[in-house]
Amino acid sequence: MYLFRKRNAERPTNGNIKAMHIINATAIIVFLLGLIYKIFFTS
Repeated sequence: MYLFRKRNAERPTNGNIKAMHIINATAIIVFLLGLIYKIFFTS
C-alpha cells in the first residue's frame, strides 16, 4: 500500500508537494477543531 512505503532517496524533493502537504495538514487541523467546537460548544 502507498502509505506504508519507505521514502525513496533518489526521488527529488519538490517544493510544491511540500506546500500541498502543509496546506492539507492545516485544513485537517482546522476541520477537526471546528468539529470539536461544534460538538462541545453548541447546543
